[in-house]
Amino acid sequence: MSKAELARKAGVSPLTMDRVEKGKSCRMETKRKIILAFGYKLSEKDKVFPED
Repeated sequence: MSKAELARKAGVSPLTMDRVEKGKSCRMETKRKIILAFGYKLSEKDKVFPED
């Protein structure tokens, strides 16, 4: 899935996706949207955000 597709599916801007990909901080709500857009459960957040 491309970054643009993921951004659209998560309901966030491509700029936000770019920032998250570079390791910049983001709101918890944004992380939740990204985790769900990947098709993971919130309990599987470590697969997307291992540092948290």
